[in-house]
Amino acid sequence: MSRQNNIKSAQIAVRFTVYDYEIVVLQARAAAISLAAYARRCILARRIDAKVDVAVLAELRRLGGLLKHVHVESQGAYSENTRDAIAALETYARSLERLITSKQT
Repeated sequence: MSRQNNIKSAQIAVRFTVYDYEIVVLQARAAAISLAAYARRCILARRIDAKVDVAVLAELRRLGGLLKHVHVESQGAYSENTRDAIAALETYARSLERLITSKQT
């Protein structure tokens, strides 16, 4: 029998403003975990991985690849537009990657 099976559970009641509650709910959804699991991880200072950030990062990389494909296939016909769009995607992807990395430490 594991140690957790022998431990009785207890509850903590917490009051939030409606605004703060909505933020906490959105953060729990972004991490793809229940509100209770999110609260436990926050209170116990455990790591929380936001699944949405990882999915968004993957989509940004996919879009960047598609833009590069358009650039190559069009033989640079839209070079200024594709260059700017690729640069914007890369900048955003890097900042999101730094944010994800900083959350994991």
